[in-house]
Amino acid sequence: MKVYTVDAFTDVPFGGNPAGVVICEKEMPPEEEMRATAAKVGYSETAFVLRLAADTFRIRYFTPVEEVQLCGHATVGTFSLLLQKEIIEGGKIYTAKTNAGDITVDVKDGLVWLDMASPKEMGGLSPEDEKALLAMYGLKEGDYGDLRPALVDTGLPDIMMPLASRALLAELKPDMAAISALSEKLNVTGVHAFTAENGTVYCRNFAPLYGIDEESATGTSNGALTYYLYRRGLVGSGKTNLFIQGEAMGKPSKIYSKLTLDEAGNAAIRVGGSAVVRE
Repeated sequence: MKVYTVDAFTDVPFGGNPAGVVICEKEMPPEEEMRATAAKVGYSETAFVLRLAADTFRIRYFTPVEEVQLCGHATVGTFSLLLQKEIIEGGKIYTAKTNAGDITVDVKDGLVWLDMASPKEMGGLSPEDEKALLAMYGLKEGDYGDLRPALVDTGLPDIMMPLASRALLAELKPDMAAISALSEKLNVTGVHAFTAENGTVYCRNFAPLYGIDEESATGTSNGALTYYLYRRGLVGSGKTNLFIQGEAMGKPSKIYSKLTLDEAGNAAIRVGGSAVVRE
């Protein structure tokens, strides 16, 4: 099978976050084959996409070690590849059927926008887990600043870890074994560390439990972070938010998000970005 490499959440080759993408012709390969292909490719995620109807696609996502329910950057990469191959058209709306549910994908103005699953916050960490989280990154009491960690899910659950400054974010010393253990204990994908400065949010993402020590762009995590910030009055409804991720890896990425409210006050979140296809 042919595996394409697509750099998502960037407009330059080798920037952003690479994903493998396999376009399936008639049916999905056996799960064992998809798992083995993803392990061989070695990217944080490889997406397998099958067209079901003119505007509907089935997508499954595999890390080098596990299948995951949803992957934002691989979805952006997949639809950018489909657009380049003229399998889909710009200016139209599509449905991606994922293990996390049906996701609406809007392709317009050079960006791929995708709906996140309904956002939910599952509470904070215990005092003991808050202290442990600091220790596993080489941080000390007070480094969270005015906020506190929380568990948030827009398709994949993550720990949102606030930091008081960009310097702290840049100097993190992650203990991958400890992060994996806490992620397993709390049943989350990983830890999304962030700080805000001059209207831009800077992030780092760690998911060693799933074989990803650090990731340069994570759409689902920044969707979850959008909801975290909204609930604390730090982002507004209807505005476009910018997240910069991957700087510590030398692969700066730009991820956009937008939160809107329906008449009942329920929040919906979209994440968007561009991508570059490498043959």
